[in-house]
Amino acid sequence: MPPPTMLTDADIASGSPPAADPVRVAALLECQRVPTPVLVVEVESVLAHYRALQRVLPDAVIYYAVKANPLPEIVRALAAEGSCFDVASAAEIESCLALGISPQRLSFGHTVKKASAIAQADAAGIDLFSCDSIGELKKIARHAPRARVMVRLATDGAHADWPLSRKFGCDAVMARDLLLEARRLGLSPYGVSFHVGSQQTDPGQWNHPIALAAELFADLRTRGVPLQGPGGTSWRMPASSSPRSC
Repeated sequence: MPPPTMLTDADIASGSPPAADPVRVAALLECQRVPTPVLVVEVESVLAHYRALQRVLPDAVIYYAVKANPLPEIVRALAAEGSCFDVASAAEIESCLALGISPQRLSFGHTVKKASAIAQADAAGIDLFSCDSIGELKKIARHAPRARVMVRLATDGAHADWPLSRKFGCDAVMARDLLLEARRLGLSPYGVSFHVGSQQTDPGQWNHPIALAAELFADLRTRGVPLQGPGGTSWRMPASSSPRSC
């Protein structure tokens, strides 16, 4: 069997990386004798999912959550495809910038951030931040005074393997008030975000937060605050993609 090949920068730049190949993965494991258990991720598989999502949402700007898998090989490949990135920490910001990704392609999506991390992001040129509380909003205004602001809506997390309903987000009334307050503080109200839970099994769970977002957009437009950016999605891992131990 020929030696396994890895995805190279040239493959990524050409737009034609090699197809995912279980035989190639098995050869790689055999060649490198890595300790087990081990998880192998084919970069091409990640890119295939990105392209599929972009095809069905051609007008959307996709933000890959770096925390899902921050390996430079994956982030670099997605950047070459045109993806933007959601970062949740100063370390993730630094890793993206080190790969040459423009700060304009980064969104600081965590709703609880250190003041120093906000200031660092602002100094790096990142201008899109999320919040779900008045305290966080004021922190952003203080340390990133030119920022665009997203407010995160809470969802109930039903049918998700890993719901986040008790951890992040606020109700629609509070979201409206925060966006109005953002304007008063000199920030740019940009939109709303939401997360229906990791490993979501029910596509219908997007219906309610999308409807809430539409209502907020309409309400705030009548108040002279036009918004631009709602969203939030996740992907369910098929059972056949479970980690392989050997």
